[in-house]
Amino acid sequence: MDLQEEVRSIALDAQAASRPLGLTTTQQRNDALAAMAQALRENASTIVAANAADMEAAREKGTKESLLDRLLLTPERLEDMASALEDLIALPDPLGEVQQQRTLYNGLQLRRVSVPLGVVAVVYEARPNVTADAAGICLKSGNAAVLRGGSLAARSCAAISRVLAQAAEGAGMPKNCICSITSTDRAATDALMQLHGVVDVLIPRGGAGLIKHCVESSKVPVIETGTGNCHVYVHESADLGMAHDIIMNAKCRRYGVCNAAETLLVDAAVSEAFLPRVMKDMAAKGVVLHACERAAACAPADVACVSATKYDWETEYLGPELAIRVVDGVQQAIDHVNRYGTKHSEAIVASDAAAANAFQAQVDASAVYVNASTAFTDGGQFGLGAEIGISTQKLHARGPFALQALTSYKYLINGEGQVRD
Repeated sequence: MDLQEEVRSIALDAQAASRPLGLTTTQQRNDALAAMAQALRENASTIVAANAADMEAAREKGTKESLLDRLLLTPERLEDMASALEDLIALPDPLGEVQQQRTLYNGLQLRRVSVPLGVVAVVYEARPNVTADAAGICLKSGNAAVLRGGSLAARSCAAISRVLAQAAEGAGMPKNCICSITSTDRAATDALMQLHGVVDVLIPRGGAGLIKHCVESSKVPVIETGTGNCHVYVHESADLGMAHDIIMNAKCRRYGVCNAAETLLVDAAVSEAFLPRVMKDMAAKGVVLHACERAAACAPADVACVSATKYDWETEYLGPELAIRVVDGVQQAIDHVNRYGTKHSEAIVASDAAAANAFQAQVDASAVYVNASTAFTDGGQFGLGAEIGISTQKLHARGPFALQALTSYKYLINGEGQVRD
């Protein structure tokens, strides 16, 4: 069997499982989630050992630290994965919700009811935790999952998906409701993207290259989880102490996450008062500063800067680097964000309500903050439970999305013999 046939066979198995899975009860799916969480705990040593082999291979390839951090699994991170599955149990069942109900002019009784999408394929890179998140969210929402992890995390993803699939089946879920494509050949992803009519939706999670390739090449509908070139803008009315804490958190909490700030915009009126301390503190944490000419002029004598170019305004660093630009007011900040941002998460620090309102109204992003860190763009933080991604598109799902975004609906119509004239 060649790779294309192998991928199609896996997806067809998932499609066959999706039908009985969609008919399971809330309790049955919750019991399966509990079993999956327990299985992660019971098989922690096996999973950590597989991850150690992935980590060793990744280091030998010279993988950068931010990616290694995403790849790493520890007992604590495995416990977080198990807890995230248990958190899903407490969330309302997204299936069977009657969204609309009315009697039509002809007496027909019409209901619009939420249903699963069917087969959800998730393609991701060096994030083995996505395996558990995606499998759990898909199962809770009644969708069969086809998981395709990146080559860097191949052993980790295979171990996790095997444990979860066995636990789900052992708890009464249909066989193959959680499937994994273990081939490290990139052609496997291309084969998956061609399965229109078998796979109902494709969700890519990873870098700009992977997402762009999926959006441009897939015959399967794609929910685009975009890159995070996020900004923090400090308005001249900002509480500068608050602004300092927000940018330090947004940038330095974790460098390799998509909600990390990559560019700091500062009004010229407060640049000399604000930037020296921030630049010094960033440099102390090892952050490389890419500064425009006006921002560089504010740097303390012992802080080195790199001259910023258009490349820096466009870049999602995913590492200890920060672009800094001095701007002349809120409109220039808005224009910069809308030109270079990726519609992910943007923040303004301001006490001027008019400036804050203008920023929130005009910035085109899935999450726009006033006086808060961009680090909060996360399904758990938004009360959605474990997320399957952050959507930067505008159709079907936007921002952190989880259970509700993996459902569609159908109309159920009951009559008493009505026929149309």
